[in-house]
This record gives sequence, structure tokens and C-alpha cells, in this order.
Amino acid sequence: MKAPDFIGHEIFRGSSYGRWHPLRVPRVSTVIDLSRALGWLPSAQYITSPRAKPKALTQWHTPDYVAALNRVEADQHASDQDLRRHDIGSVTNPVFPEIFRRPATAAGGSILAGELLRDGGVIYNPAGGTHHGMPDRANGFCYLNDPVLAMKSLRHHGVQRIAYIDIDAHHPDGVEVGMGGDPDCLMISVHEDRLWPRTGPIENDAGGNAFNLPVPRGLNDTEMAHIRDHLILPRVQAFKPDAIVLLCGADAVEEDPLSHLSLSNNAHWAVLRGLMGMAPRLLVLGGGGYNPWSVGRMWTGVWGILNGYDLPDRLPPKAEAVLRGLRFDGNRRGKNPPDHWFTTLRDTPNEGEIRPEILQMVRQLAARDFGAGHDRQQKTPPQNGGV
Repeated sequence: MKAPDFIGHEIFRGSSYGRWHPLRVPRVSTVIDLSRALGWLPSAQYITSPRAKPKALTQWHTPDYVAALNRVEADQHASDQDLRRHDIGSVTNPVFPEIFRRPATAAGGSILAGELLRDGGVIYNPAGGTHHGMPDRANGFCYLNDPVLAMKSLRHHGVQRIAYIDIDAHHPDGVEVGMGGDPDCLMISVHEDRLWPRTGPIENDAGGNAFNLPVPRGLNDTEMAHIRDHLILPRVQAFKPDAIVLLCGADAVEEDPLSHLSLSNNAHWAVLRGLMGMAPRLLVLGGGGYNPWSVGRMWTGVWGILNGYDLPDRLPPKAEAVLRGLRFDGNRRGKNPPDHWFTTLRDTPNEGEIRPEILQMVRQLAARDFGAGHDRQQKTPPQNGGV
């Protein structure tokens, strides 16, 4: 079997949304450096991401919006119309030097992944996962929507049935706009209730193909394991996808500054392990995550798991040096980081009780019909339990 491919680019090393923006922190470059320090990223598995051309982006985004991003990057100025129509130049979606090139590079990697996965395989694009982007405007730090573009690329290359699993702390509102109502796309999102963008209530099925699970604050590893074994894996197994797209946002980890969940990175890795092998194609994307140590450690662990490596109990000196070189200015978590953020990839598991409201929501979603085109040669609801 062909080894997984890692799609990356050096543009993410020096690019920042601004001095005080949550995306000022290094993320993709940390994963690249850590993976190389561990000996996990040989050149044969590394693909430099192409920058998506405007024509490719207009497979979903409007030509006027793509043109506006290009113009704003060239001028380094957003007009009042850019702000009103496209939300370019807002506090959330600021003008910065690579405002077109950076998201277009992340999107180019996801579009390329759809092509490379035509005949099967595993691809990791940690720069991807900008799941809030809308067709005609920036939204939630996301100028483009590379998950939607990835799925459209998969479809263009003959891959029909896609399971999209999103375990980022925020609801993927842009992906629902792009894929809602598609009977050949299963969408499952586990996200924090009442967290921005405050969409994705459990009642919302996005036209029949979405399962939204808005979880309460403090979600622990035991609760996530229940969600995994009684909702995510049974639904994916019943759907029998041709491809799985997993968005593995690190902002659901306890130390993230923008959310209020209490997962360790073990919970995300367990979802990944459960999904591996359930379809002939797997694309793993990054997503949110605003604590540089949490993001770097979790996403590097994702790459190790995709390759079947054992995660070390103690990082070697070169890898530890990568983590000790990070800074998190302007945040209290960056002033006195705990030692394990430097010395290991793995968090201490955060286990606990499963709250009644989570049990009830999982039962409710597990019993829901998918809609037209649900199961391949299967008419009964999927059984609860792990795979």
C-alpha cells in the first residue's frame, strides 16, 4: 500500500493574520518541523502545495469575490464595498500581506488531494480545514472553503459518496452551505453548543444529510468516545463512503483559548484511528486551533498515526527544541507553559462521566433517518456500537 502523502508549503511559516489575531501563531510549520525532527517526513512523502488558480476557486466561490481577494492583496487595502459585501478587512478577516496567496495555497492542496485520491490512498493537508468560508465572503478567519473545494475535486475525479466528519470546536457552517442536501455526502459535526457561529443545532439536518451534535462545555474524552462509537463510526459504516474527509480541528483540546471543551488530543486521535480503513480514500485536514503547542503536538500525532508510527513517550532533543522555540505572546497560557507541552506529543487523557444530555442527543441522532440515498443496499438504521 502506498504511504500517505503530506501536503505543505513554506508560505505558512512566515504568514500571519496580524500581531494580535488568533491566527498569529505558527501551526503548519510546526507540524512540518516536528515531523522532520522525528524522522517521520521523508521527501518522498512531502508534496509542496500548489496555489489554486482563480478558475479552480470559482468552482464554488464567486468570480467577483475571488477577484476582490486578488485585488486586496495587491493593494493591501480593502474598500468599504469589500467590507460590506465580502467582509474583507474586518477585525475577524483582516487584510494581511498574503490574504489571497495563503488561503489559495491551502485550497490548492485540498483540490490536489481530490485528484491524487482518485485511485485511493491517504493524504494529510494540515493547512486545510477552512470550513467557514462562504461563496461570496470571508467568514470566521476563512477566506476560502477548501473542504468544499476538496469534495468537489473528489467528485470531479469520479469519487461519488463522501463522508465528511468535523470534530473542530466550531460548527462548519460554510460546508453545510456547500454540501447541504446532497444525498451522496454524509456530514457529521461535533461542535461546542452556542459557540460562534452559533449554527448547527441538533434539529438542523441541512436538507437531510447532516448530523449536528452541539455538545456542552467541558466535553471529556469518555463522552467523545461514546459519540465516536455510537454515532460517528456506525453512521460512516452504514453509509459505505468512497472517501472520508476528516477535519481535525485542534481547538477542541482543553488548552485552546477560543473554546471551552476539555478533550485531550487522545480523543481526536481515537476518532482518526476508528475511521482509518473505513473507505478506500482518506483526506485529513487541519482546521481550528489557536494554542501553538496544542496544535503542533496534536497535528504531528495525526501524521504519525496515519503512518503507523508509535508515538514516543518522550520527544527526542531535536523535536523538543522545536516546541521550546514557540511563543504565544499576549496569552496567559503562553507565559508559563507546562513542561509536557515541550517533552511529549500525548496529553494525559481526560476521562469522566457521560452526561445525560449527551447520551440523549446521541440516541436522537442515531435513530434519525439520513434521507434519500442513505445506505448502500441497507434500509434499516445502523446499529449502535463501535466498528
